[in-house]
Amino acid sequence: MPCESCMERDNKSTDVTMEFLLLGFSELLCLRVLLFLIFLIVHLVTLAGNVMIFMAVIMEPSRSPMLFFLCQLSVIEVCYTLVIVPKALFSLIVVDGNTISFIGCAAQMHLFVALGGAECFLLVAMSYDRYVAICQPLHYVAVMSEAFCFRLAVACCLGSFAVALVLTVAVFRLPFCQSHRINHFFCDVPAVLYLACTQSYTPELPLLAACVVLLLLPFLLILTSYVCIAAALLHVTSSVGRGKAFSTCISHLTITVLHYGCATFTYIRPKSSYSPARDKMVSLVYTNITPLLYPLIYSLRNKEIRGVLRKMLRRKKITRLNWDAIRTVMCMWGKFK
Repeated sequence: MPCESCMERDNKSTDVTMEFLLLGFSELLCLRVLLFLIFLIVHLVTLAGNVMIFMAVIMEPSRSPMLFFLCQLSVIEVCYTLVIVPKALFSLIVVDGNTISFIGCAAQMHLFVALGGAECFLLVAMSYDRYVAICQPLHYVAVMSEAFCFRLAVACCLGSFAVALVLTVAVFRLPFCQSHRINHFFCDVPAVLYLACTQSYTPELPLLAACVVLLLLPFLLILTSYVCIAAALLHVTSSVGRGKAFSTCISHLTITVLHYGCATFTYIRPKSSYSPARDKMVSLVYTNITPLLYPLIYSLRNKEIRGVLRKMLRRKKITRLNWDAIRTVMCMWGKFK
């Protein structure tokens, strides 16, 4: 049972003046410089890749629904990494860990969960897009209209931010009986829950509910979409047509497996099985590696993205040639004068 005196004491300190200490990678002192350089390079490449996809899609005058969703996914990934990585990089510079305020920790958790949840919902929207394109091709333009896609995108963001707000409030209303030292490089939900002054499973119920809404339901909807797609492809007699249709889903399936695999391992398990070292390694994957892989997967596997990127690079090349020509004419004009 939780200690009553401890709960009473910490209830008084659970306010805006309280601070947490993020230990980060304090156990890896000898690898700090190497880790800092690796994380920094990965972070910069991730930002560059996602910003490039975003700019390429924005510059495209006629965007398909899938390109629209990819553009939103890139924005989410940029925000996602900016919420986590700068603080993680700072934790590698500070030897004894770095502090984060009560409000700062709550804000970081809320944004992290909200952006991750928006990605889950967006993956559902993308799977629905593939379902309509393959199973109802004649109605695709009418169903996946620009207005409908915009409403889907807004619903993904608003829904995830609402769920994240409820979860964050529930977590930070708990009394913290143990030390305020978080053995992590950001305010992740399991790491903060581990400090809660209770041995019951009640504090984990909001996390379980959030996992059902943000992970389980979207996963079931994605699974349903692909079951319908698989059933439709079975009726396609041409193996070439079947392979072509399935190839449009490979990049989405790859990202879905990466995203849900890491999230399920981290969040759908009891507090008693929490392991700081193991969780930090998994968190490194889904906060650094998966956002880096997303642009690579889509640029390699998606023909639309490849085409848009080629157009953008071609425009840049033409613009550069035009500027060189203008500069040459100006130089010649100056000589004649």
